[in-house]
Amino acid sequence: MSISQYLVIALFAYLIGSISSGIIISSFKGRDVRNEGSKSAGATNVTRVLGLSYGMLTFLGDFVKAGLALLIGWLFVKTPGAMVASVFCVIGHNWPVYYHFKGGKGIVCSVAVVILLCPPEGLIAGAAALLIIWLTRFVSLGSLLFLVVSTMTLFIFRGPYPYGWWAVILLIMGVFQHRSNIARLMNGTENKFSPKRNTP
Repeated sequence: MSISQYLVIALFAYLIGSISSGIIISSFKGRDVRNEGSKSAGATNVTRVLGLSYGMLTFLGDFVKAGLALLIGWLFVKTPGAMVASVFCVIGHNWPVYYHFKGGKGIVCSVAVVILLCPPEGLIAGAAALLIIWLTRFVSLGSLLFLVVSTMTLFIFRGPYPYGWWAVILLIMGVFQHRSNIARLMNGTENKFSPKRNTP
């Protein structure tokens, strides 16, 4: 397990993560989702701007690319490689080299890698996130809850190293990307989720 192997994994994962399903799908409609709604290229904003079916396609595309990056890392160096790949895939999604480093918030990719690498903890966190989204209609709150719960459960059931600290890295990136959402949640101005299609 050499440093060069990890660098190759990181590069491939970043380039894969930089492929934005939301930007590609919205471009087929002659629009750039980063200029509408919350300005994010993620599945939630695509749903707000273009409708539920396009949002689901975006979710699927982002989930698959995260799984592909994870698989490449796993094939190189098993679990450590998968963890490195997952982190750099999220970095690529958030700051994509192909799109002037303006992408999404990394939640779908984070959900994908946690569920695929640690299914029990990922499903527990996913259930908690879906429940809070259903109760409040705040996707940002559910997204953050997923990261918090997955981090806590991984620390409890698998220990701090490597799983716990890996989850902390995903949590830090998620919180950073949601900093404006957190501010709006605190002052009561966060938008509730609605799949209703917006007009240009």
